[in-house]
Amino acid sequence: MNAHSGTAPAYGGVLALAASGLTVGGLFAAEASRGPERPALQHEGRLLSYGTLNARVNRLAATLAAHGCVRGDRVAIFAENRPEYVELQLAAAKLGLIVACQNWRLAQEELEHCLSLVAPRLTFVSERHAPMLQGLNCDPGKVLVFGEAYERLLDAHPDHEPPADVAAPEDGLVILYTSGTTGLPKGAVISQRAMIARSLIGQIDSTFIPGATFIAWAPMFHMVSTDNMLATLMTGGKVVVIDGFQPDAIVAAAAGENIGWLQVMPGTVEQMLSELKTTGLRPARLGSVGCMADLVPRQQIAELTDLLQAPYINSFGSTETGSPPASRNLLPPGHAPARLPKLQNSLCRIRLVDPDDRDVADGEPGELAFRGPTLFSGYWRVPEEKDFHGGWFHMGDVFVRNPDGGLEFVDRRKYLIKSGGENIYPAEIERVLLASPRIAEAVVVRQADARWGEVPVAFVVANDQTLTGEEVIAMCRGKIAGYKLPKRVRFVSDAELPRSTTGKIKRHELEDVLRAEAAG
Repeated sequence: MNAHSGTAPAYGGVLALAASGLTVGGLFAAEASRGPERPALQHEGRLLSYGTLNARVNRLAATLAAHGCVRGDRVAIFAENRPEYVELQLAAAKLGLIVACQNWRLAQEELEHCLSLVAPRLTFVSERHAPMLQGLNCDPGKVLVFGEAYERLLDAHPDHEPPADVAAPEDGLVILYTSGTTGLPKGAVISQRAMIARSLIGQIDSTFIPGATFIAWAPMFHMVSTDNMLATLMTGGKVVVIDGFQPDAIVAAAAGENIGWLQVMPGTVEQMLSELKTTGLRPARLGSVGCMADLVPRQQIAELTDLLQAPYINSFGSTETGSPPASRNLLPPGHAPARLPKLQNSLCRIRLVDPDDRDVADGEPGELAFRGPTLFSGYWRVPEEKDFHGGWFHMGDVFVRNPDGGLEFVDRRKYLIKSGGENIYPAEIERVLLASPRIAEAVVVRQADARWGEVPVAFVVANDQTLTGEEVIAMCRGKIAGYKLPKRVRFVSDAELPRSTTGKIKRHELEDVLRAEAAG
């Protein structure tokens, strides 16, 4: 697929069944027609009804078409959480465009890679992030800035619905970037079919409540907000947009509301607990709270759920799969669980396989392979994807299946650091460190952390014996996102690095070294 054509997509992967011809844009438009006066989008005291929001979305769709955007084109966005972000995703859904959601937390080199990868026809940017975009050495296409100029563009175009047959279920809707095993991010293409299926499975498994309010505070370049805000607007609920993690604003927004799923990420639980206790504010109704229980201290889970009298979602999913394949286990309020078995989601298929792709017996560890309608369509411009084997997506996580069907996490086959909900691959850090002539070898491993779950630690073999840990960390600043920076540097000799017979460094043995130091 060339940069601006609407022909065959440039990504590979496995296509699941289309959702009966339904599209995200069509389902949202139906909700707007059904109840145009209902509240749809709230932000800093401004409330848009479904009718008003749909009219703005249609004007934006007409604006995009006037700028030459056709089905399959990519439109990039650099912005904090704001209503225009939602408008762009919905307008793209109606036209069959793909919104490449740029992670503005990344460093310049990473952002240049991400933007060049998708070759956008247009790039939307907020005033806050415009200087960042201007500093990139790549082509963003035509740039449109949110604000007065954006409003004038919308006012200049009609608000009638685009033709219903412009978009199709298998059209890509968003590109969300994931950490790359080779050191640079990859763009996961999420189709309209997958986005609809993520909503439907959440409804079946009671992790998503149609018509409830969703508070979108997590960055919209992540699935956490994007999946849930679109699901909410396809089912008649209200989305409250908050610009990042602000415990006071989140708790105030939830007060008295019917909240389906209150997102509380690892690393934020303690602050949310403090705000809830201080204010005494509570939702009128709450379906569930939290995610990624493995990365949260068990006692915090018990305290949060007891305070809110709502279950905690023991989730296991990914950008590529959504909340599935195993996020159905709701932990009861007030309990600090000794174990955290995952439960398979509805409408999904799971296999646990050995390195030869053969199914393992119950009680034996195997990598989780997944099939289901929530699955992404592939990585943008990665024609041969090693994660797909025999029609199954291999997630790189190893589980054991219990006799009752529960899935116990064992380890990650792909070495991955999960820090506060963000994925970090060692190669992202190592490629920066190994570029320095002052470093002979660098190996990054994970270390348990009470707040973030895990953090990266660098083992460094120095060529320059005057090199300090602070200088090693400084080498990474500006080249990788801040959350990827090593939290500690440990200098070693090459002989101290444990290696296999093929010379591969044994990261798990370095983890053991860190655990022993912490215990001692």
